[in-house]
Amino acid sequence: MTEQTIAFIGLGLIGGSIARGLKRSCPTIKIMAYMRTRSKLEQAKAEGIVDVILDGIGEPLRECDAIFLCTPVQYNARYLSAIKPYLKEGALITDVGSTKTSIHQEIARLGLEDCFVGGHPMAGSEKTGYENSTDHLLENAFYIITPATGTASGSAGPLCGRLTAIARAIGAIPLVLDYREHDQVVAAISHLPHIIASSLVNLVKDHDNKEQVMKQVAAGGFKDITRIASASPEMWEQICITNREPIAQILKCYIHSLTQILEQVEQADQPSLHTFFATASTYRDSISDRAKGPITPDYSFSVDIVDEPGAISTISVILAAKGINIKNIGINNNREQGEGALRITFYEQDAMKAAWAQLDRYHYGLLS
Repeated sequence: MTEQTIAFIGLGLIGGSIARGLKRSCPTIKIMAYMRTRSKLEQAKAEGIVDVILDGIGEPLRECDAIFLCTPVQYNARYLSAIKPYLKEGALITDVGSTKTSIHQEIARLGLEDCFVGGHPMAGSEKTGYENSTDHLLENAFYIITPATGTASGSAGPLCGRLTAIARAIGAIPLVLDYREHDQVVAAISHLPHIIASSLVNLVKDHDNKEQVMKQVAAGGFKDITRIASASPEMWEQICITNREPIAQILKCYIHSLTQILEQVEQADQPSLHTFFATASTYRDSISDRAKGPITPDYSFSVDIVDEPGAISTISVILAAKGINIKNIGINNNREQGEGALRITFYEQDAMKAAWAQLDRYHYGLLS
């Protein structure tokens, strides 16, 4: 990695995690940062992550080898024209937005193709803000890199190489894609699932009775598959607007598939229904668990225990004795998907694996 000075416009969860990861791998790097919440910048400086607090877009940016745009997707494009006069020769501009077409179009309009490479670190958390950033959030996560059309040699160009080196420095897995292909991919594997989860939650809300029985029994499988519906409404509004064509295209395909399933259910078409579920099961089982995807993973498992006094306390003590931090623990009232009586959630995969091994030693019945 050749960058000596890097600026961050926006220092939230993703920007803060990239900055922390860079400081961990290269402590001598100089980091500048600007965001509207001054107190968070002061916190980052006190922690040794930020070296220079910026008051806005201005002269200090002339020192920068790279500038990261880490604000919401619609705002990233707006900063480009303000940054342009302060770019030094050879400077790299990149972003971390989850949609790419809109910013690439703005790059072309401003004539900045020779200094821009798009980026999308495919990791996140249900918690936002710099205070929740970590130096390992992006480890083993795909970092999609989208070259600008005018970038010399495309994916083999020096700018792509520089961003690839930055991604590797923070432990991410770089993957170069055309920006249009990127938007089609994330529309299917990230954006559509969020829409489906939200629509399922709203469907239950709208069809529940006045006693809210559906809500009462919605624990277990339903709550798991709709977990992502709790994400920021503002963020997903922007994503739907900036990636509307690929999302609309995949939504039409999904609606068509639902229509086919409806016909199979109405006609009691057993062979087709079996093929539908079997194909989905086989394909899902073939998806790797090794790399992080765009949807925040759920690090949890169920424990099959008898509901008796002290049962939860005993498990908590066993895990605490090994220094394993629990994020959440609670009773599964709806276990029709085969879950155990107790669901334990962890902050990280390593903690989940360590807890599994520890409870297995004590012969608890465990279910993923």
